[in-house]
Amino acid sequence: MTENTRVLVIDDHPLLRKGVCQLLELTEGFIVVGEAASGREGIELAKQLDPDLILLDLNMKGINGLETLRTLRDMGEDARIILLTVSNAPEDLIAAIRAGADGYILKDNDPDDILSLIGNAMQGQTAISPELASLLAAALREESVTEQRSQASLTERESAILKCLAAGMSNKLIARELDIMESTVKVHVRNLLKKLKFRSRVEAAVWAVANQLD
Repeated sequence: MTENTRVLVIDDHPLLRKGVCQLLELTEGFIVVGEAASGREGIELAKQLDPDLILLDLNMKGINGLETLRTLRDMGEDARIILLTVSNAPEDLIAAIRAGADGYILKDNDPDDILSLIGNAMQGQTAISPELASLLAAALREESVTEQRSQASLTERESAILKCLAAGMSNKLIARELDIMESTVKVHVRNLLKKLKFRSRVEAAVWAVANQLD
């Protein structure tokens, strides 16, 4: 990373929140620009601070992590948003990805693994604790059958970009691969997510891999 990633941490457990902030502050390439002790406070800080990355706890009092995530996405927040949680329940993972999360990381992962997964997310790649990835793939494969979701509605360019997403490529790499502007890639990604009824590139990427579109 050539520029510091601006991070907002939202967690209602003071000790855990401070621990995450300290881990990031000791890691080159990250700068913590804000901390929030609740979903509501986090939403307001996201509006003010324009972070590049939001680390969000799932189980919080008041507005929980999923509600906070949906609100952030509905108001147009385009930062990478990663759920950092103790829950390894498949339904929580699937709900988070469908709500627009760019990653889902278990808090009991090794700190180096957490940082590695966060780095993946900032590069546009999948950021899911390895032990949970197969659960998500299976759920999306099953869903594609029931909803008859297909890439038939996609343009040739959108299909090419979907395959790039499945390969874990960032917008910058996709732009280089297809010889187009990075801003154009963003438009195509937004369009293909809308057509396929996905709320995040991670969900689209996992679905593409599960359906052997890579």
